[in-house]
Amino acid sequence: MTLTQAVTLGAVQGLTEFLPISSSAHLILVPWLLGWEDQGLTFDVMLHAGTLVALLSFFWQDWWGMISAVVRGRSSEAGETGSSRFFFMLIWATIPAAVAGFLFQKTVETRLRSPLVLAITMIGLALLLWLAERVATLRKSLKQVSLPDALSIGLSQALAIVPGTSRSGITITLGLFRGLTREAAARFSFLLSAPIIAGAALKKMLDLRHSGVMEADRLPLLCGFLASLVAGYVTIKYLLKFLQTHRLYVFVYYRIILGIAILLLIYFAGFRP
Repeated sequence: MTLTQAVTLGAVQGLTEFLPISSSAHLILVPWLLGWEDQGLTFDVMLHAGTLVALLSFFWQDWWGMISAVVRGRSSEAGETGSSRFFFMLIWATIPAAVAGFLFQKTVETRLRSPLVLAITMIGLALLLWLAERVATLRKSLKQVSLPDALSIGLSQALAIVPGTSRSGITITLGLFRGLTREAAARFSFLLSAPIIAGAALKKMLDLRHSGVMEADRLPLLCGFLASLVAGYVTIKYLLKFLQTHRLYVFVYYRIILGIAILLLIYFAGFRP
């Protein structure tokens, strides 16, 4: 792997992990379009590690507030997420995706990792996101997230194991259906994704250990990690600002266009990653 490939894929991971446009779809499409070989499990671990560090560094005050509240046994702290109640809501909301990943990840990787599935999920979630925008009441802040809200969003996150769905896309969509503001839905989505991304990275590391595979030079790994970290941090920062004043229709249009493009690639270019 060249440094250009490492930086490109790292930036793609960091950007698409948090935008509601599916990182899995782009990490399949980009190497195929550019004629690159599979990047390997070691590099995949580093990309996930980069986005995890981006999440933790951006939301460190939120996590510190929640963990401090849990340690001190307080029901509330200053700030929207500084409470033990909010922390345990995130834990409960994480369980469905963790169970789905444990039970169905291999099935998804062998049976659902196809271009047609990518196209269907890209367009299907775009229509759901469009509907959510149409009916959204935008009345709830992050402080007003209830346990039913958290569990509903957590259940939706379980669907993100299907390629093309987008973890942030499905959870933000459900957040809008539950009445959250766009920014609150995105913040909850990002906080909720940290344990799942950490778990995915840990699982891949265990797979590496068991298989004994430790391919790739260190410099491309480091460049991919840094590119994923920087792109992820910047994406989180500016998406939250964007959602304060803008709707999500631009992502709806993007997903539909990309879904149609995938269908055309299947038909005319024999797209088979």
